[in-house]
Amino acid sequence: MTDSTRQSLHRLESMGNAGMIDASRALIDANPAILQELGLTADRASELMNTQIDKLESVGGKPPLLEAIIRAVGRPPLIVRGGKVEGKTSLSTDFAADIDLKISKVEAAVASVGRIEFINHDYSWGGTGWVIDKTDTHLLIVTNRHVAKLVARRSFLGDGVFLFAPGAARYGARIDFLEEVDADPDPTRLFDIEKFTYIAEDAAADVAIAQIAIPADGAAFSPAPIDRADTDAQHGETVAVIGYPAKDSLRNDPTQMANYFRNLYDVKRFSPGFLIEDGGMTILRHDCTTLGGNSGSPVISLDSGKAVGLHYAGTFGVGNSAVRISTINALLDGATPNSVPGFDIAQTERRDGSHDAVHFEGREGYDPDFLQVAAVPLPTVPQGFGLAAPSDATPCRPHELRYQNFGVLYSGTFKTPILAALNIDGEQTRPQKRGRDKWYADLRIPAGVQLGKDDYDHVDIDRGHLIRRAATNWGADDAQAKRSNDDSFHYPVAAPQHRAFNRSNAQWLGLENYIMSSVRTHGFRACVFTGPILSGDEPMLKDTGAVVPLKFFKLVTMLAEDDGSDGILRLHATAYVLSQVEVIQQLLSDQGRVEAVGGFEFGAYKTFQVRIKDLEFMSRLDFGPLRDADPLARRVSESEAVGASPRPVVEVESFANIVL
Repeated sequence: MTDSTRQSLHRLESMGNAGMIDASRALIDANPAILQELGLTADRASELMNTQIDKLESVGGKPPLLEAIIRAVGRPPLIVRGGKVEGKTSLSTDFAADIDLKISKVEAAVASVGRIEFINHDYSWGGTGWVIDKTDTHLLIVTNRHVAKLVARRSFLGDGVFLFAPGAARYGARIDFLEEVDADPDPTRLFDIEKFTYIAEDAAADVAIAQIAIPADGAAFSPAPIDRADTDAQHGETVAVIGYPAKDSLRNDPTQMANYFRNLYDVKRFSPGFLIEDGGMTILRHDCTTLGGNSGSPVISLDSGKAVGLHYAGTFGVGNSAVRISTINALLDGATPNSVPGFDIAQTERRDGSHDAVHFEGREGYDPDFLQVAAVPLPTVPQGFGLAAPSDATPCRPHELRYQNFGVLYSGTFKTPILAALNIDGEQTRPQKRGRDKWYADLRIPAGVQLGKDDYDHVDIDRGHLIRRAATNWGADDAQAKRSNDDSFHYPVAAPQHRAFNRSNAQWLGLENYIMSSVRTHGFRACVFTGPILSGDEPMLKDTGAVVPLKFFKLVTMLAEDDGSDGILRLHATAYVLSQVEVIQQLLSDQGRVEAVGGFEFGAYKTFQVRIKDLEFMSRLDFGPLRDADPLARRVSESEAVGASPRPVVEVESFANIVL
């Protein structure tokens, strides 16, 4: 391949991944040697580009991850049987004469590569993993982030938490080190993945680490870590990918796939090839044949006999990509994130800080007159909630922690905010980029009634903003928006949230934006109250004395014209609950509306619109004049007046369901 053609191929790959199909066609027209190198006719190239367009459109323009056949000939995925590689003596002349001897020297590594299989998932398996290291108590398995995220999510600590399947069954994962052609299942080679100890951020290198138990002494099978190279491999080295290619006709040429795989998929294969060119500081390129299922495969140098990369993606006819071994070594050695190019900048959190009252001078907090036409006062909170009294409190609001654009009423008894009151001006939105989070104690109230980073170390508990961080990002200038953004990273603004809460839906997160953009609202301003609904049956957070709320409410107030179109602006307030269904069932049952319970399915967290007076009953807060500004309450009253029995609860499956 000439340098010109090689450069054109990489330009073609970049443009294809970016969806620049027309530019790709122009490049091919200008350099016909590309088609010859790819082994494609002009018609077949056009067909593949059209397929790429369809794929890009189906995922909103984002390039999908690919596993790819790179060369039409000379890169066979060899069958593994009984731990031995078949066909190694009949490879093409692309390889050195002693290629069979090189393969024989690395065959021991084959036993340490397994198929990542899933529990309670629609997919029985999702990729490849391999033993990369050993601790005193566990073997460590490396795979790709995009494989792990099929069944687990990354916590704020950087590790993984298994998700829940529909129906509340928890997902799980195993690794099967066999799955060879014609092999009978062998339970001694099947290991449970206890947890993912690391899942990379989306913007970082595509890596996930899991742990399995070390087999007992004398076990029939005990995989060993694959040796890792100390330094990165070089262009031109002979390598091989070991993994489990799955049939993938949509992303590869069907004829080439049939020639290589002979309709035999999902079993262990050994694919030899070469490193083809440096793809960047953290990317290794190779031309070994892969398909979907090879994600997480080791790239092993047949020259050194050691792992040099972690395969994760590729582009048909151009090149496959792998994470360099230097990045993986740095991760396993505990390197700080900033010291590794492309490494996850959020893996290690910054230490907690603290701010005293001087830091907050000039903060006005929540403005009850923000809507100007009518006041939206803070609700009345019963004494039993044990609200903390800030050192800089004002006589008229003795319990408000005043921040930029919002205020918080915080319970020292339950160690959670009871209410976050936010003013939003949609016309002055100034988005602030989120960096490496640093959280602070607010020393206007005693530090002993606040939580800290160490209190959030349980894998099922998240530290979540009670209000949307992005919604606070507004102001007359960037300085005001930044103050508001930074103020949201104080512990009294966060509530301990069970991981199931984060399965919640876009309806909950986007309510403010949707309501403010309604044609009936005025000035794109809103006042938003958010808080937990505490019923007394919440779990405790370790031995901290803090509760973990399982139900949350949101009340959004704005100015709007009534349906009469008299041009007069009035308060317009709607209330919402994020909960599993039992809180709604209890509410309806207490009202004697047993027939209204039918149709709700218990399990997932859902968003419901409720009457403000019903929210008051559930939360024990008094929202005063807002009760009279509730369109859902008016609709229910009007229906009851004509003898109907409407359901006073609306499940918000989409914004179209909301009663405004």
